[in-house]
Formats: sequence, C-alpha cells, structure tokens
Amino acid sequence: MLDYQKLYVELPKFKGRNVPITEIAKAMGKDAQYIRVGLQQGIFKFGYAFKLKDSSEYNYYCPDRKVWEETGYFNEEG
Repeated sequence: MLDYQKLYVELPKFKGRNVPITEIAKAMGKDAQYIRVGLQQGIFKFGYAFKLKDSSEYNYYCPDRKVWEETGYFNEEG
C-alpha cells in the first residue's frame, strides 16, 4: 500500500496587475527591448503584445501571475 503525503504550496497574492516591461527586464537582467521583441514574436509566454489596427506601436499586457509562473519573479509592492 502506498503512503501518500500532502504538499502545501503558498502562492503569492496575485492582483492581476500588469507588470511593466522595464520591471520584468530588470528582474531578468535584460534590456527592455529584448523583452518587447520576445513578446511580439511569441517567444515569451508571460504576456501579450498587440498592435491596434492602423498603429505602429505595440501595447503589452503581462499579468503578475503569468510573469511569476514563467520567470519566478513577483513583486507584491507593485
């Protein structure tokens, strides 16, 4: 008979906040443009890059939970 043990993990208190690209870049030790291009090309899975029709600029959404799940970075103060 197998002996099962329960494991409890305490997760950060996610707020659904949009983590700024500059904050993610600093936490990863990379340039902000590196993060932007990675999101635009779909390489990074912790956020979304989208461009509105007839616009040349991208908007980014990086929810705190996805950033934490993919990078391990979380800032409760933000």
